[in-house]
Amino acid sequence: MNKFLASLFFLVLSITATNAQVLEPVKWSTAVEKISETEYYLVSKATIDKGWHLYSQNVPDNGPIPTTFSYNKTTNFELVNETLEEEGHIVDDPVFQMKIKFFEDHAEFRQRIKVLNAELSLVKGEVEFMVCDDERCLPPNFLDLTFDLTKSTAAAADEGAIFSKTEENTASTASNIIEPVKWSTTVEKVTEDEYNLVSKATIDNGWHLYSQKVPENGPIATTFIYNEDATYQIVGNTVEADGHTVNDPVFNMEIKFFENATEFRQRIKVLDNTLKTVTGEVEFMACNNTQCTAPTYIDLNFDLSKSTVASADNSANISESSNEEEKGLLGIFFVAFLSGFAALLTPCVFPMIPMTVSFFTKQSKSKAAGIRNAVIYGVSIIVIYVLLGILVSLIFGADALNALSTNVWFNLIFFILLLVFAASFLGAFEILLPNSWANKVDSQADRGGMIGIFFMALALAIVSFSCTGPIVGTLLVQAAAGGSQVGPIVGMLGFSLAIALPFALFAAFPGWLNSLPKSGGWLNTVKVVLGFLELALAFKFLSNADLVLQTHFLEREVFIAIWIAIFGALAFYLFGKIQLPHDSPISHISVGRLSLGLLVLSFTIYMIPGLWGAPLNLISAFPPPLDYSESPYGVGNSKGGGAASASHEDLPDGAHLLAPHQILAFNDYDKGLAYAKEVGKPVMLDFTGWACVNCRKMEQNVWVKDNILNILKNDVVLISLYVDDKRPLPEGEVMESQLKPGKQLKYIGQKWSEFQTIKYKTNTQPFYVLMDHNGDNLNTPVGYTPDAEEYHTWLENGLNNFKTE
Repeated sequence: MNKFLASLFFLVLSITATNAQVLEPVKWSTAVEKISETEYYLVSKATIDKGWHLYSQNVPDNGPIPTTFSYNKTTNFELVNETLEEEGHIVDDPVFQMKIKFFEDHAEFRQRIKVLNAELSLVKGEVEFMVCDDERCLPPNFLDLTFDLTKSTAAAADEGAIFSKTEENTASTASNIIEPVKWSTTVEKVTEDEYNLVSKATIDNGWHLYSQKVPENGPIATTFIYNEDATYQIVGNTVEADGHTVNDPVFNMEIKFFENATEFRQRIKVLDNTLKTVTGEVEFMACNNTQCTAPTYIDLNFDLSKSTVASADNSANISESSNEEEKGLLGIFFVAFLSGFAALLTPCVFPMIPMTVSFFTKQSKSKAAGIRNAVIYGVSIIVIYVLLGILVSLIFGADALNALSTNVWFNLIFFILLLVFAASFLGAFEILLPNSWANKVDSQADRGGMIGIFFMALALAIVSFSCTGPIVGTLLVQAAAGGSQVGPIVGMLGFSLAIALPFALFAAFPGWLNSLPKSGGWLNTVKVVLGFLELALAFKFLSNADLVLQTHFLEREVFIAIWIAIFGALAFYLFGKIQLPHDSPISHISVGRLSLGLLVLSFTIYMIPGLWGAPLNLISAFPPPLDYSESPYGVGNSKGGGAASASHEDLPDGAHLLAPHQILAFNDYDKGLAYAKEVGKPVMLDFTGWACVNCRKMEQNVWVKDNILNILKNDVVLISLYVDDKRPLPEGEVMESQLKPGKQLKYIGQKWSEFQTIKYKTNTQPFYVLMDHNGDNLNTPVGYTPDAEEYHTWLENGLNNFKTE
């Protein structure tokens, strides 16, 4: 009704004006800009006569008629987000008594679309607008718009950043929906059936995009998912450029990122010659020095019919692993090699060395034949274990292995497996393969020749399984969780090489056998030590699952307490104070055992301050991060009073004490708002992220100030909404995205990210909103504000407005 009256009022003015000429103070033209193969900007340009102004798309209620765009929607395309506009001018209008945004001289509006039909050439729409000068206003006008996609030009890299959507209920234009990373795709043909899928990222100046591989508890990694089917298969992993590696002071770790532009290549093998298009999705996060975007998902389309010939350099880049992957595989090999030597020192394997070497040297016709047979025996051991690694890689495949590190169920299964392996090494039971297997293999070993030697090696693997099985299982779990498909193969190569090497060396130099220590109780000690280490490692996988689910079941203090108990028990065992089932009675301990016991005891004492908030840098990769704890200041220390000093039993429904400041906070919007109404305090919305660098900077450098911390603890109700929360939405809350029709919101973080974008017209974090109980802003929301005084002034201003209301 208000808009109808405003239209009628301006119509009467225009009719009764002394100047009766027909005025057209705004001329409209259109253009099209191509962003990618399937996405375009529909550009509406307004040229405004001098002295006249055109209103924004967003004006307050009971204000003038806003400029409004409508598009003739068809199945050939879909709209992406809302129409963007330039910043314009904001004035305090004396007639409407409100702040209103308008444009002078010229203005541009952009609507992004995604083409669903490659044959689409024209898009039609309509604009409704109203213009005024200092003396008069014209009635609302309607104008048809036509956009010719065949005459499109390439969109500039920074085009999207100069447009913003006006914020609801506020005059601020500082916050806007930004797209600092633009994606495009190409295809390179390597051979007749192999192609490189190339994803190109153009990054706005000052922003950076993170690597595919970032350390645990770091920022969100760039992740590619391809919709693989029977028509093609993925070859290897997605390869990325070198980028830059920096030591990030907030995350306290080395992180790799890209600036300006970068490319990612994924090789595929085509299995069906009719394949024309491959589709996929990229998830990524971008940051600059003041803000980060929420995790963003972009669809990718690769047209194989428009492929170009791959250059020699690009072909080589795809076939080789990145430097980080090579380092990871070398690490797996080194750990596996050391684990193989540890397996040699177990009671199932060590006694077999002199027996097997003596068999080859005495039964062979010559020393050379004996050495040859021992080498064949060693090579057979390597082949057997490497085949096991290949089997694991083939069963899981590259995609499954890449998912292991964050998949809850895999981590829980690995936790249970390692518990079983640890219990076996500690003497609770022995893991044995069926005796029939050993008997059948042993009968084949009597055949002699290379085949007989191979089955002798297989017999060793089966008979010694009670000792080597838990080690092999642990190595396969660790290598698989690393995400590389060849990781299990490299791990088994290193392990088997260490097992096989002594047989060949002692056959060549039989005199060395005399220097070997005699078998005895120390061999079981080695097994028990390995059992304690596997028990400690098991809780790392349980912690991974807990972090993904955010259940806070295994917080930092609990994890460290468990490790202190495990390694403390190991120290007592080494000192001879604890006896396990298979241990021999001891009257004294050796110097070596005493030294190892002192080392383990020192490590145990080192971990104790971790219960009181010490960072424990030596083991920082294992326990949960500092902010995932009951109290980052340590057991029994809440450090601060106010509302946040309440015990956990006294906390309101849905509330928790936010680390490290012990601020009463909610992660649920509705529960937080209900509590704010109950206690009569305003709400501070904190749009944040687990991997948001500048969010941590604000919390560590600004929130700690006494005057600010006092407000956050006592004067507002804090609701922290994590836009990168990967927990799935409850079944009844899964919904279709309003910004990307056809896509489902699957995660809690996606829900809060879309809520921020729609209500506050911005998609970056940190972003802070002070609001009343009706959801209306108390002042202009702010983003990253490193100046503590400025941030305090903003808080005080909002509080004063709330008291006035």
